[in-house]
Amino acid sequence: MAGTVHTTYQGGHRFYADDSTKVTVPGVTSVIGMYPKPFLAPWSAKLTAELAVDSIDFLSRLQREGAVAYLKDASKRYTKEAADKGSEAHDLFERMIRGEQNLGRVSDRVAPHVRYFEEFIQVVQPDLICAEDIAWSDEHGYAGSFDLIAEVRIDPERKLIDHQGEPATLMIDYKTGKSTYPDVAMQLTAYTMANRFISADGASYAPPEIHGGAVLHITEAGWSFKSVKLGDEPMNAFLAALEFFEANQQWKSVAHGHLGKPLAKSAARLVTGTERRAR
Repeated sequence: MAGTVHTTYQGGHRFYADDSTKVTVPGVTSVIGMYPKPFLAPWSAKLTAELAVDSIDFLSRLQREGAVAYLKDASKRYTKEAADKGSEAHDLFERMIRGEQNLGRVSDRVAPHVRYFEEFIQVVQPDLICAEDIAWSDEHGYAGSFDLIAEVRIDPERKLIDHQGEPATLMIDYKTGKSTYPDVAMQLTAYTMANRFISADGASYAPPEIHGGAVLHITEAGWSFKSVKLGDEPMNAFLAALEFFEANQQWKSVAHGHLGKPLAKSAARLVTGTERRAR
């Protein structure tokens, strides 16, 4: 983390706090998270159902409360495991892109990712410009940590890697989940449109000229390097999410005062003598 900047978590959202200016702003991915993800509920239900079917014998030996607790946290456990694996992979990717040779022991769960990242470096031959710095927007009030800015050579139509082609500076994001989604265009555009970048020692510097975006998708099965179109459309969508994020934060701070006590309610249920004696 940059020298004078640290992250905090409030209500499940990430914020970036600048200790030198005492300014706190929301993180880019938390802002994008304001957009609904209708696929999450069916995915979580399917994951829980599969776990229940696959664990019938184990669940039958538990008390009801324990079985319910085990099943209801299925998606949370899966998400945490995926996030931990992604963080471990990102750490190794940074070391590799910076040219570090001795990675130490690589766990089995990210060994394929490391192998494919090495293949990506060999095939694409990216030239590092900066990595894992913070993009900070003083204009709009947001921040985020980007994975990589690198120069690559691509063909004139910008569709394929061409080592004899023109150099292009790309804002690149790493994804280690099962899929990639168009939301990454908002993420990379927001980073690109920041007013300044902040390095690990806390120094601010002017962002380089960015020619486009890309996402490096690495799984246990392989890798792909996809172009991402940046521009006004994803930025406008991001700013709309940012406006809603800020409105939601403001509402949560005052919401409790807007719901009063009942002005009237149903009469108390009559307790009969039989019921009283049974107690």
